[in-house]
Amino acid sequence: MKNNVLITILIGAASLALTSCKEDIDTSDRYTYTEETVASYLEKHEEYSQYCELLGEVPISQRSESTVWQLLSARGNYTVFAPTNEAIEEYLSELCEKGIISSPTWQGFDDDETLDSIQKIIVYNSVIDGGDDTDPYETGSFPGDTEEFLIANMNDRKLTVNYGIDPDSIYINGNKDDDGNVIGGSLIDLQNRDIFALNGYIHQVHSVVAPSNETLADILTGYVDQETEGYLVMAKLVLACGLKDTLNRIKDETYENLYLTDALTVGHGYLPQHRKFGFTIFAEPDDFWRQQLGKEPRDISPEDVKDWVVSKGLYPSAKDNTDYEATDNALNQFVTYHILPMRIPVDKLVIHYNEKGYYYATSTRYSIPVWELYTTMGERRLIKLYQCTDVDGIYLNRFPTLDNGRHGTYHELSCDADKQGFIVNTSEALGYINGYIYPISPVGSQGPVTLSYTQGTRENFQKQRLRFDVAGFFPELMSNDIRANRVATDENQSVGFPETAQYNYLENVTIEEGSIFSYLLGLGKGWQDYQGDEIYVTGRYEMTFLLPPVPVKGTYELRYAVQNNSNKRGMCQVYFGSDTDNLYAMGIPLDLRIGGTSDLLGWEADTDDDDYNAEIDKRMRNNGFMKGPEHYHAGTGSSGTARESQYTTRRIIVRQDMDPDTHYYLKFKSVLEDDTKEFFMDYIELCAKEVYDNPQTPEDIW
Repeated sequence: MKNNVLITILIGAASLALTSCKEDIDTSDRYTYTEETVASYLEKHEEYSQYCELLGEVPISQRSESTVWQLLSARGNYTVFAPTNEAIEEYLSELCEKGIISSPTWQGFDDDETLDSIQKIIVYNSVIDGGDDTDPYETGSFPGDTEEFLIANMNDRKLTVNYGIDPDSIYINGNKDDDGNVIGGSLIDLQNRDIFALNGYIHQVHSVVAPSNETLADILTGYVDQETEGYLVMAKLVLACGLKDTLNRIKDETYENLYLTDALTVGHGYLPQHRKFGFTIFAEPDDFWRQQLGKEPRDISPEDVKDWVVSKGLYPSAKDNTDYEATDNALNQFVTYHILPMRIPVDKLVIHYNEKGYYYATSTRYSIPVWELYTTMGERRLIKLYQCTDVDGIYLNRFPTLDNGRHGTYHELSCDADKQGFIVNTSEALGYINGYIYPISPVGSQGPVTLSYTQGTRENFQKQRLRFDVAGFFPELMSNDIRANRVATDENQSVGFPETAQYNYLENVTIEEGSIFSYLLGLGKGWQDYQGDEIYVTGRYEMTFLLPPVPVKGTYELRYAVQNNSNKRGMCQVYFGSDTDNLYAMGIPLDLRIGGTSDLLGWEADTDDDDYNAEIDKRMRNNGFMKGPEHYHAGTGSSGTARESQYTTRRIIVRQDMDPDTHYYLKFKSVLEDDTKEFFMDYIELCAKEVYDNPQTPEDIW
């Protein structure tokens, strides 16, 4: 039985590659120059003889008769991590030790299915196909430590890079221990790297590139079964809360079948090839629990941690019982606040694109603070990921005082001891097929001892304006590498989604019939979008979005960002409420064509007179509008900010009491007969009355 499970995992991993590769290769277009292609170079070097045989055996996809050898003989941009004969023999020995094959040779396979699967694993994982427009990777263009390559390999897996203590030591898909040593992974040969070929680069590796197919559930179960230190306590807690099945999900097979049979349609954009599930766990390492509870991790039980959570008063309204799978249980609320329902790689923990002083295509260092606000698993709560140049690293729930005056720099001025948050140790991130584990630790000794959604944390959120990029509403965009994908192909920059009645791809929005719904990423196009992306809809649309939760009870403004420098914008009625069957219309229909050029807004460009500028802001608010924020550039490079653009404004949609335990929805319904008119959604803001109506400290312009 164990062998069958292992074989199933291997075959499942290889099958990912079979739906997304190029079709038949036109071999008439092979190079005829005297220089080498990837294939011809490998063929001339005996140490790659087994690898070459595999390349000639493995087809590029289940829809093609062409082999990967033919692919690497043709024009293209390929990055190849080529295993030597010795590396392949070592891999076969590992399979034999695991009981997958009977002997460490190609004759040791008991059935053709397993043989076919292993051949594909070796080949597909070793090749990154850059397509027609993306350059192959030489080591100088590799991503940073623990970061992923922008392009997936032929097995539809994004490989990570680890740099050893010796900077010349580069590993593919390794992990790091507490001392910075790389564990596992495929070491790139010091001499045989950056081998130039007419259609790519070759890097010799000392072991087969074979990313783990273990899920987070597999990993955490292994910690418990083997009492392995590192995240043993967190593993016990996650399993006690009944999350094993959830964290074992990889992809939606129903969607896979619908995609392969062309059963889904979209009006514009490209359908995602997969609907993968993903998760991110921010975990206190075992040493933390050893210090807090005075026990060895193997001796710490879920009940011990539950009692500790209760004694600290972290979740006073939660139940103190052993029903850990219930969302109102104290331990469940503690654990699920550490988990996000999306797979976030290191380089996307915070999205840097066009914040003031930075532009993704030209800047070499970050500028002002950038953050992401997400909704956690379990009870819906906010968590903040934060990064800036004033402090090293990425933080959770950091709430500094910023230089946010009208002429400020927006850099940190100070940070109270109890608001410094938790540092995310990205160098020790553990990445798996459906998620990441990031170790975290508190900053300073006077703040919260552990990551938790205490009353103090809630109030810290309430005291700041909450800005959500709309892409963050949808975990599926991150888990499927749709959000902020930096590979500028048509497929990445225009992604369409079916109506909900066809298939519910995005859980947090209902897309009704007639809605042509897509996610657009405008890399380098000069769009005046926060983070460079937007939701774009045409047709006789009607969509209902689930909003993020507010942190505490109180009065909030809900603001909707509009970028109206297009004559194709339309009009829609906005509805709001907590009952999707009985949402209330919010005033007259929203005209998305109206911007700063309209007299209705009262927009004027800023002057040297700050008092006058404040009067303009007040006049616009009285009309239900606000200027765009100073925080990001409205265009490319160092162009003016969104505040300076008359085309970028915010509409005040709702102003009312809201409750953190209530689900709120925002619906947009077209009121025009013209199906070509556009709906646009960039970001929303939730802003508490204590911020927007503060007589001592007016809301900042950022």
